[in-house]
Amino acid sequence: MNNREFIDEMSAGLKMDSKETQRLVNSMVDAMVSLFDEGNEVCVAGFGTFEVKKKNERIIVHPGTGKRILVPPKMVLNFKQSNVLKSQVKGKQSQSKE
Repeated sequence: MNNREFIDEMSAGLKMDSKETQRLVNSMVDAMVSLFDEGNEVCVAGFGTFEVKKKNERIIVHPGTGKRILVPPKMVLNFKQSNVLKSQVKGKQSQSKE
């Protein structure tokens, strides 16, 4: 699903205009990014928790050349799904196998 399809799906569910829904989604993303910049995590009840974590520097080996490369530390976005979301996805998985 691409951004346009996501906005259309949200618009139908919210019974809102696509442009209003796009502004709502953009506003939500902007708010989350500013919270991440401040070092906060974002918890969405029934969905999961987003947080920024620091990944330490490490040495990797290039598989083609065997050369060792130092990867500098960096910040990465981490998502931990809620138990509600996990059970819903697991339930849909088991239904599709039957």
